[in-house]
Amino acid sequence: MIRSVLTQPSRSKIENEHPASSPLSIHDMTVAYHRKPVIWDIDYTAPQGKLVAIVGPNGAGKSTLISAVLDLVPKASGEVRVFGEEYHKQRNRVGYVPQRESVDWDFPVNALNVVAMGLYRKIGWCLPVMRRHRQTAMEALDRVGMADYAKRQISQLSGGQQQRVFLARALVQDADLYLMDEPFAGVDASTERAIVEILRELRERGKTTLVVHHDLQTVTEYFDHVLLLNMRLVATGPTSEVFTRENLRKTYGGKLALLDQVGHKMTLGESAR
Repeated sequence: MIRSVLTQPSRSKIENEHPASSPLSIHDMTVAYHRKPVIWDIDYTAPQGKLVAIVGPNGAGKSTLISAVLDLVPKASGEVRVFGEEYHKQRNRVGYVPQRESVDWDFPVNALNVVAMGLYRKIGWCLPVMRRHRQTAMEALDRVGMADYAKRQISQLSGGQQQRVFLARALVQDADLYLMDEPFAGVDASTERAIVEILRELRERGKTTLVVHHDLQTVTEYFDHVLLLNMRLVATGPTSEVFTRENLRKTYGGKLALLDQVGHKMTLGESAR
């Protein structure tokens, strides 16, 4: 039986178990669709200034986890805190890169305007976009290698170019916590390298980034921490400690042929140290 949404943990308990300084704290969170749990009893505290991979099989609830943090889907139970406060009080400190499949790419807007949308909280929703705001947006496009496409309609961009534009939109928010839902999906190698470079730059600036990620072979190369998820939280912590063959088999049920390849790569990495 799913706990009632009215049955919430006391604030004192949340504060005792999750430091207010944490970029993201999730306490006993369950999300259900049509009374069927999608993620169950998630309890998690994100580390400050780290790159975190959210890893798990299809249907494990990775995107739902991010959506619930952002209040895009209702929670059956549990609490979320962003730097010690409810999300709606800290929206301006959170940047979000959605899945490309969730975006209406036929909407008549160019790349520069998409990036400028990331500034609306600073500009004000009813106020005009000024020249300085467009300059900030152009600088972000330049950082992701898309300045030459500023006037191009987003529907005319390739998948990798679209992803770069949405990354630029998140960058102009100058957030402290970034949530990215499969930013590497369907992009070419150069775009992937560009995204990784941006993620590392954000980390150097003390930002925390959680990324839904599917390529198990690049987890140890790209990420400091990992959150292994399959409806429930399987394990979380530094990648070097948590990203093990045993934990991967717990997460994927031993049914993933790639596990042996990943295990082999991990063995080679350990022998090279």
